[in-house]
Amino acid sequence: MSTFVLVHGAWHGGWCWGRVAPLLRAAGHEVHTPTLTGLSERAHLLSPLVGLDTHVEDVVRLLDTLQLTDVVLVGHSYAGQVITGVADRRPAAIARRVHLDAFVGADGEAARDLLPETVAHHWAESAAGPGFGWLVPVRSLSVLGVTEQADVDWLTPRLTPHPWKTYTDPLRLTGAAHGVPAAFVECVSWMRVFQGQAERARRLGWPVRELDTGHEAMVTAPEALAHVLMELAGG
Repeated sequence: MSTFVLVHGAWHGGWCWGRVAPLLRAAGHEVHTPTLTGLSERAHLLSPLVGLDTHVEDVVRLLDTLQLTDVVLVGHSYAGQVITGVADRRPAAIARRVHLDAFVGADGEAARDLLPETVAHHWAESAAGPGFGWLVPVRSLSVLGVTEQADVDWLTPRLTPHPWKTYTDPLRLTGAAHGVPAAFVECVSWMRVFQGQAERARRLGWPVRELDTGHEAMVTAPEALAHVLMELAGG
């Protein structure tokens, strides 16, 4: 059996895995779903100082405190940056990292650099205007491929603004993460913002899987996502 650490993306919290974690646990796996500093139930800790290193440290502390090993480390969307940083700092603890429709950053690259230019420009404008220069306001769920009203109603009251600094901070890597096996899961039934990242993963020789759902796969396709995560963990 595997130990999964599921790391959420922008605006979310550990709660967003609530439809996937029970499926993994029912199959006998151990599952942890941390909430990153400044988000969701930890929004009271939000400040302009919260950056990428803060979130990497959140997950590193979880691994260290619980003495987790052979971890399948899953990062959704923005958290691709986070799990890359964690794998670089604690490579011995990670059996595999899985980038779920997520950034595949290299040393010196910031998340903003990896977004398509039109999307990056929109995010920067949002941060500069309604985000007061340091926050990314919650984006429309329909843009992310969430169309069922029940899903919209479940997500909307739980989402919180995201610190923009996490998108402008570059990854600082030693190269240790290269020794950690990695895989990519692309969600293909939306505007496919992360298609370029899936292509980068293929060039790196990673296994790439596709899910016929929108960006919020853990909400809109939990069974399919749980299945592919368990398959990748076994591989």
